[in-house]
Amino acid sequence: MSSKHSNRPLGAVSLAASLTLVSSAAYAQSGSPHHKVKHPQGRRHQAVVPPASQKTQPEPVVQKSVSTQANSIEAAAAETEHLHVVGSPMNILQSPVGISRMPQDVLHTPQTINVVPKALMEQQNVKSLDEALRNVPGITASVGEGEGGMAGDQFLIRGFQAQNDIYENGLRDFGVYTRDSFDYDHITVIKGPSSEVFGNGTTGGAINITTKVAHLGDSYGASLSGGSGDYARGTLDFNKQIGESTAIRITGMGNENNTVGRNDVYSHRWGIAPSIAFGLGKRTTFTLEYFHQTDNRIPDYGVPVITKPGTAIAKPGTEYGLNRNNWYGTSYDQDVSNVDMLTGRLKFDLNKYITLYNDLRGGLYSRYFSASQPGCDTTCAAEFFTNPAAAQINRRGHLGGPEPYQQNDWSVQDVFSGVAKFSTWRLRHEIIAGVDIEHVYDRRTNQAYNFNGQNGTQKDTTSLLHPSSTQSGLLLGSVGQYSGNLVNISGVGHALYKTGDATDVGAFFSDQIWLTSWFSVRGGFRWDHWDSHYSANGGTTGAGVSYGQTQDTFNPTVSLMYTPTSNIMVYFNWAQSTTPMGLYVTNSSEPLKSSTQGFSPERSSLYELGAKYNAFQGRMGFTASVFRLEKGNALMTDASTGTVSSSSDSQRNQGVELSVSGEILKNWTMIGTYAYYDATTVSSLTAANVGKRIQYAPKNSATIWSTYTIAPNKPWNLTFGGGLTWRDGVWLNAANTARVPATMEWDAVISHNFGKHWRIAMNDYNLDNRLNYSNLFSDRATPSVGRSFLANISATY
Repeated sequence: MSSKHSNRPLGAVSLAASLTLVSSAAYAQSGSPHHKVKHPQGRRHQAVVPPASQKTQPEPVVQKSVSTQANSIEAAAAETEHLHVVGSPMNILQSPVGISRMPQDVLHTPQTINVVPKALMEQQNVKSLDEALRNVPGITASVGEGEGGMAGDQFLIRGFQAQNDIYENGLRDFGVYTRDSFDYDHITVIKGPSSEVFGNGTTGGAINITTKVAHLGDSYGASLSGGSGDYARGTLDFNKQIGESTAIRITGMGNENNTVGRNDVYSHRWGIAPSIAFGLGKRTTFTLEYFHQTDNRIPDYGVPVITKPGTAIAKPGTEYGLNRNNWYGTSYDQDVSNVDMLTGRLKFDLNKYITLYNDLRGGLYSRYFSASQPGCDTTCAAEFFTNPAAAQINRRGHLGGPEPYQQNDWSVQDVFSGVAKFSTWRLRHEIIAGVDIEHVYDRRTNQAYNFNGQNGTQKDTTSLLHPSSTQSGLLLGSVGQYSGNLVNISGVGHALYKTGDATDVGAFFSDQIWLTSWFSVRGGFRWDHWDSHYSANGGTTGAGVSYGQTQDTFNPTVSLMYTPTSNIMVYFNWAQSTTPMGLYVTNSSEPLKSSTQGFSPERSSLYELGAKYNAFQGRMGFTASVFRLEKGNALMTDASTGTVSSSSDSQRNQGVELSVSGEILKNWTMIGTYAYYDATTVSSLTAANVGKRIQYAPKNSATIWSTYTIAPNKPWNLTFGGGLTWRDGVWLNAANTARVPATMEWDAVISHNFGKHWRIAMNDYNLDNRLNYSNLFSDRATPSVGRSFLANISATY
């Protein structure tokens, strides 16, 4: 992005706002001491003004406003204390959450929130959502499995599934695909149940992506990257102001790469994301965004987890010397996705007290998916340690599949909300209320394999030591050709076509009341009416099956906030969330069946005590929190049969999270996080699981990234730095009989600026070429990228 000043016309913006912008611009260009607008005693910070160089936030600089002539915005005299200058782009406390239902910045939101800022993604040359989230402790990635095959972005937060909890600008992204980061401004992870804001789901938390949208002022940027694994990538970012209050922006990406340390795995993708904004700086602002991404990749389900004879704990085969490069797919494996989303966001300042929002999105998702799932049974494991050359792996995995399928989905969501700020007697209020309506539809057409023309046979084995992607006699049939070989799902059958849909109507309300100038209470709730259906027909199921269920859910939240100054908040938060059956429509990981209709939803409760401190005039931010997350009525899926049971298990994760971010000294920035989780199954119908750790939840995890710039703005300038990503070993199943070891990855960067506009950089990843594991499941683990290098040249004007 350009470092030039925005050309936004100030119009009738108040003198205080003008002076704030000037001081912010002065810091952005000169690196002078940080400035802060003084707040009158007894009033708190409510909004953030980004640096002049950060042009991605088109919102007016004043949180509260009144209309004036020419439809412009002016700060009321009593509201000038709401202005505040960001001291450092690395200080995550001053980042906006980016959702109309959560209008405060991170500092004043009473929940643990991790932010991956734009500056950090640029320094690390982040290329995907998965890469960006490695900066957030407590997030692990799952390759997915079960009836749906899944893959794409499948994340867990604090050990709990979050594949349906990915949002862009506050609206749910229903697609199952691997998300490129070319259109990201920053990423926010809201930890813990948040159903009052987002609706059903969010047991572990929610991931919200704030995208790059049109803004006032002109800026032009492009970059080219190349390096290990035949990596080639180009991005484009073009923004142009048109007239006084309109702007257009286009971001684009082309990417081709193999994967270092993994044979035959690649990704070829491209994307484009244009946007246009009207009324910037006015009472009424409308932004229209379109997003398209095409991706042709090879799915990687990793290496099998093997139990060595005489031991009780299974480990990835690579821990026993299996080649980390081994890929166990076939020539039929492929993951081709096309994603199209159109989003319209309207903001209207009705008056200085009330702001209205309406966010609408429609999405189309098309996907062809076929992946092998390597499994090493007891015979395979025994031969691996006694006669390795004879060891054979089964690539059809659990359930005899998954079979290849064509997936076509569409979704629509509309959120209408309003924020009202007013006083009654001596009490100040901020009320947020609205309605959220969404519908998602999923249609799959399944195909099946045939071996040597024998119907009913799904044999596909290859050498564990020296796998081959070709299998003599293995044939992929056309639609319906080998219907007898379709995967047999308990309660569903051998279905050729599978269809799922769900409609959710939700209403939410919250009120934050300032009992004094330094203490406030926030209470809120959300009610949802959930109606979902699932059907399967064709193949050998005869007339087919059809199931459905309707559920009403209610999720409250209560927060207490102590804010003695504008830079400190101590809070307590209690919140609940629910996850009904059939929530994962596009993932299809829990299809409805006759045995699961009427299952009560999973229910989670969060108790959290935390503190946030904005220090050194906004230069540094510190957070600390202790929490207890309880999940009841956990649903369990049998990996070998796909059977879903309402286990009535109760799980608990309690722990501590810490973070520090910002500028330690002039030109020296850092962002660091740490999380400790005591994650345990406290009750279960399977008595042996009681007291065991929750799968995928690390006991300890931490990240740190730091850079230092020598002689900024000088011809001999140099920026260098790096960081560590560390995660304890995690259990892969509820019984704690399979485990992957700890992850420790060292990365580094060095860069140089040529003048004000050009930059060259070299990023080094996994410097010691350590064998780490990125994507996990119950009996497989995918080795992470090996040592690799990526050079980048970029220009911004």
